[in-house]
Amino acid sequence: MTGVPDLPPIGVPALERLAARSWRGLEEAAYGGWLLRAGGGFTGRANSVLVVGDPPDDLPTAVGTVARWYAARGLQPRAQVPAPGAEDADAALDAAGWLRGEDNLVLTAPLAGWPETDVRVDLFPLPDDAWLAGYRYRGTPLPSVAYDILVNADDPVFAAVRSAAPSAPLAAVARGVVVDGWLCVTAVTVDERHRRRGLATGVMAALGTWARQRGAHSSLLQVAGDNAPALALYERLGFTEHHRYAYRSCPEPARP
Repeated sequence: MTGVPDLPPIGVPALERLAARSWRGLEEAAYGGWLLRAGGGFTGRANSVLVVGDPPDDLPTAVGTVARWYAARGLQPRAQVPAPGAEDADAALDAAGWLRGEDNLVLTAPLAGWPETDVRVDLFPLPDDAWLAGYRYRGTPLPSVAYDILVNADDPVFAAVRSAAPSAPLAAVARGVVVDGWLCVTAVTVDERHRRRGLATGVMAALGTWARQRGAHSSLLQVAGDNAPALALYERLGFTEHHRYAYRSCPEPARP
């Protein structure tokens, strides 16, 4: 990666707000600096309060307000808590009994220097049925609300690698959105029958080229801290850890 330019400096709050614009809830509301998001229960990011900045109330009151907001929508109250920067809010959620999940890593990399591949990747402005079938969120088929979440961004692109057989399921899929010069990558999925063939690298290369054509200079993505194969791929592309976040969930249903 010699000669690759440095990443532009950006703090945790700014990067989290930028990422939130690439994966939105179907309903969003500002609560001071926090961002309430609801999206039918599909994905943590679209159905959690982003704890960045300060709420308009003291922290114990804010935790209760958030819990009631989600309960009113029939959703389990959940908070996305980045670190560093949200330690006080995390302590308040812990004191209220909200359970902490595993760490997720936010990785960043310059777009320059990504390898070219001979993998054919098709790009579409909307996901078709084959793409939706290829995106196995947590290994399961998508709920009906997923389509609305996936397209709820400014000019997303949907990448697909087709199998040799025309009627076979897609071999790989991914989604990209450019926000303020950053390529935000999500939904990277390679069918288990086509793994270890460089398809994920090919998909990332295609998204990188697409993003550079739109003036992007850097990329970010989020990955589970225990996803060793994905971490190895992203390390080869020059990604490094920017920060982490974890979800806090209210174990008891809150009253609206």
